[in-house]
Amino acid sequence: MSQPTRKRRWFTICAITASAALVAIPAGAAPGSGGTPFGVRALAQLAAERGQSTDTVSPKAKADDDGGDDGNEADEIAEGADQYAEARTSPGVVAPGAYGAAWTSLTNLQSTGGSWRNITDLPYNSDDPRYRDYDSNSSGGSGDVTGRMAAMAADDDGYVYAGSAGGGVWRSRSGGGHWQPISDKLPAQSTGALALDGTGRLWLGTGEATTNADAYLGSGVYVLSNPRHGTFSARGRVGGDELESTTIHELRFGGGKVWAATSEGVWSHSTKTLKGAWKLEFAPNPAYLPGGSLANDPSAPYKNIANDIAIDPKNPSKVVLAVGWRSGDDYNGFYTKDAGGTWTRISTGFGDLPTDADNVGNVTFARSADGSRYYAIDQSPEQLNTNPDSGLEGIYVSKSGSPTGPWTKIADYKGLAADGSALTSSGYMPGVQAWYNQFLTVDPANAEHVYAGLEEVYETKDGGTNWSTVGPYWNFGFPCWSIDPTKQTGDCNPTTHSDQHGVAIGSYHGKSFVYVGNDGGVYKRPLNGSQDTSGHATDWTSLNDGTIDTLQYYSVGVGQDLTYGGLSVTGGLQDNGQSILRSNDTVMGSNFGGDGGDTITDPANGCNIAQEYVYLAIQVTQNCAVNDGSWVTDPSKITSYGVAPADNATGEARFIAPLTADIKNSSTWIAGGRHIWVQTNGYAIRSGSEWKSVYDLGAGRTATAVAASGGKVYAAWCGPCNNQGFARGISVGNADGTGWHDVSLPVDATVPNRYLAGFAVDPKNADHVYLAVNGFSRHWTEGPGAGVGHVFESTDGGTTWKDISKNLPDVPTNSAVVTSNGGLAVATDLGVVYRAPGRTQWKRVGNLPAVAVLQLKLSPDGRTLYAATHGRGIYTIGVHDLR
Repeated sequence: MSQPTRKRRWFTICAITASAALVAIPAGAAPGSGGTPFGVRALAQLAAERGQSTDTVSPKAKADDDGGDDGNEADEIAEGADQYAEARTSPGVVAPGAYGAAWTSLTNLQSTGGSWRNITDLPYNSDDPRYRDYDSNSSGGSGDVTGRMAAMAADDDGYVYAGSAGGGVWRSRSGGGHWQPISDKLPAQSTGALALDGTGRLWLGTGEATTNADAYLGSGVYVLSNPRHGTFSARGRVGGDELESTTIHELRFGGGKVWAATSEGVWSHSTKTLKGAWKLEFAPNPAYLPGGSLANDPSAPYKNIANDIAIDPKNPSKVVLAVGWRSGDDYNGFYTKDAGGTWTRISTGFGDLPTDADNVGNVTFARSADGSRYYAIDQSPEQLNTNPDSGLEGIYVSKSGSPTGPWTKIADYKGLAADGSALTSSGYMPGVQAWYNQFLTVDPANAEHVYAGLEEVYETKDGGTNWSTVGPYWNFGFPCWSIDPTKQTGDCNPTTHSDQHGVAIGSYHGKSFVYVGNDGGVYKRPLNGSQDTSGHATDWTSLNDGTIDTLQYYSVGVGQDLTYGGLSVTGGLQDNGQSILRSNDTVMGSNFGGDGGDTITDPANGCNIAQEYVYLAIQVTQNCAVNDGSWVTDPSKITSYGVAPADNATGEARFIAPLTADIKNSSTWIAGGRHIWVQTNGYAIRSGSEWKSVYDLGAGRTATAVAASGGKVYAAWCGPCNNQGFARGISVGNADGTGWHDVSLPVDATVPNRYLAGFAVDPKNADHVYLAVNGFSRHWTEGPGAGVGHVFESTDGGTTWKDISKNLPDVPTNSAVVTSNGGLAVATDLGVVYRAPGRTQWKRVGNLPAVAVLQLKLSPDGRTLYAATHGRGIYTIGVHDLR
């Protein structure tokens, strides 16, 4: 990962844009590395940061270098993608079937008593008027939100289907809202594609293909014959295990076949029967597929990326494949069969749509119902790597109705920016994340009425001559916006959440609607809705009513609610900031914006909160960040403060970096980047300068986990962190800076040479500590020292370790906590397991679907276990039930 890349990744698009000239920001109010607002971040600053990373790597340097991601994507999302995958695959490449086998093993475990209770199944208002503090995004206009939606489908009788990134598929029978989960029985809850076929069956491609930081591999394609009333089951899987452990970008139908664009090439299967194997239609580099001679090469995951399939409606045998890795590779391009039946790259006769490898990246097709038009969005690897403004090559139309063209360009990023976009600043313009954000659909009744999704939602009613930004990124910066807490978003109309992924058109009670899925959930508007004078829609409705909970938590914190009694629960979320649930809330609020990472909450006072954005950008508040926005004119009324340690400014911390408090002293905090940082002022900290570096892990190393008890500190690290030279280790010392040393962990040690994800320290003995190890064992992972086991125990302060995994399924583990009765609860990528005190065997806790649990915390009295899931919200269970 290049140093220029790391230095630039500081501001994100998932925040408020506002002029830094509005107020003179006091010292300590901004992040440690600068004086511009954090929640109220300026796009101009983001653009400047991004500009440092362009023009550093050519589109083909990836293939010539390491075959992986060169990191020069639009923002930190791309780097986070690498890091999330590294934790699960290093030191090598994971073989297909690992998650499926783990799910089978987990479901065969004996269960504890008790049942999980979802506590975040209520509306989550991103514009909550209570939280208009300096670091909040409240008033941006997105309203009620939930977790990322990757795919959408809808029919003409009010049935709507939403496929989430990590929380499964959901159904509404009322045109949106009043949702029900319908895929909880499947071994994969990550959605790549949803599609209704001509007979009304619902097809689900598992494995999200956004290549985002938290995208998961899937377990294949499933069919639900009666989607209006049934639920998905393993019996509905199409074919065999050919698509196990892939991601699926699109499912398309034609010629009696279903086609799947996957991370391992393009496949097809008959739609008439679910039996029989999938047929591999095309893979540009078959040697890199499972079973091939280069299957274990570090670049294998990037060598057969397929993005979409376009089938000629007039001649289903005429098919065009869009194939290519977003950052560029020699195989990128469009392919069709020649007269001899061989797939060949299209090089001429395509019109404006590029065919060269440098300018074909992520591609989405859409065709009109009457067969007269084909449309396409193309993301350019060359633009991605060299243009600081956008990675979008353009939007195109084939007026012949054939996917073979000729194609005509009908939009580019500059034109879209001028059509009412909120992204008009140089360095951050429409399509800047076109590798991550894309959807495209055509009105069934009008071949020239098109919706396109990038970061924003765009609409044309004349085939692309004129466009309107009907769903702007946010409302900040528009004349209609104000921070006034008596209004949702000033005098602006509500908009959608940013970062678009899925779209469908359907009808309810005779009215047609367009449904969009994005990083904030599901929204709808009338298909032929109204616009204001700026071209912004006036009629978006959030469908995130609290019955659909796909919130993707990285963390959870619990503290006493001294205002209302009971407990206050908070947590950091992917692209949905920090949620806060007070004890008397019927609607959850958002008090910090952007991506929420780790969090520290004072058990004695739940309004004392430290929230990490990314790369150790930390904010602290002592009033739950309650604010009416008056800080805009009086900066002394800011009540949240940026307190990032220095590794944030230098880029020497992981995307989601570890942050914790000493379990014996809540005023002592430990943070991990290249250095281990300690500060002892608790929630009274007001500046990043109050952190002290107590240990330097070394150049190229970054902390992956930290824990402390009574001044004794444990730190795990990796470096390099990917499968090219992966190394890991443990360092132990004291919060006062004394006694630091590296524990000897050779590659062939008891502790596997895999990503070390979390510690759990025994509250009764600081030398008694448990270690959670991510990734898969050597049975699934090809790499040096992959070893076996996922949970390890030390009774001598980390010097020696014992494998206590026993019957624990071979599944990535993320964190652990010692319960009040002396038991051990462990969070895994497929749920929670528990070992009772004095026992050696593990039990499954409750019956969560196959969702990743990234963090576990105890209530202040130790009686309740809280689980932060990455796709289904926050759950609780009584510790006394774990037996």
